[in-house]
Amino acid sequence: MSDVTTSTVSITAPADDVRAMVFDIANYPSWSTSFKAVEVLASDAQGRPTQVKMSVDAGALKDKPTLNYDWSAYPDRVEFSLEDADLLTEMSGSFIVKDNGDETEVTSELTVALSMPVPDMMRKKAEKSTIDLALKQLKEKLEN
Repeated sequence: MSDVTTSTVSITAPADDVRAMVFDIANYPSWSTSFKAVEVLASDAQGRPTQVKMSVDAGALKDKPTLNYDWSAYPDRVEFSLEDADLLTEMSGSFIVKDNGDETEVTSELTVALSMPVPDMMRKKAEKSTIDLALKQLKEKLEN
């Protein structure tokens, strides 16, 4: 298993508003340029997506992964893991939302492995830039 890449951002918005956007997986393309399309394949009894097919274009990484979502730590954390993909052999991570009163802290964790050899340094840099961009875009959407 690869090392986890982590990034955190503070957003000046109520935690419930942040959670509403971060955990609304079907609408990721409305605020993140890395997600071109999201199709919910299965949901739990609360209507939360448990399996999702995505079209991801994150610079060097372009794939159509199917991800499984684990809501057991909701509302503070939602985890995902790879079910299937064309190039990816691993894609797992989480979004963690922490209410700090005036600000809400969002942490993204991501681990990716590809079916082709990629130097570890390049993979880590791509992971970091992908989650940094997503968090930046999330912050911009919620604060504007």
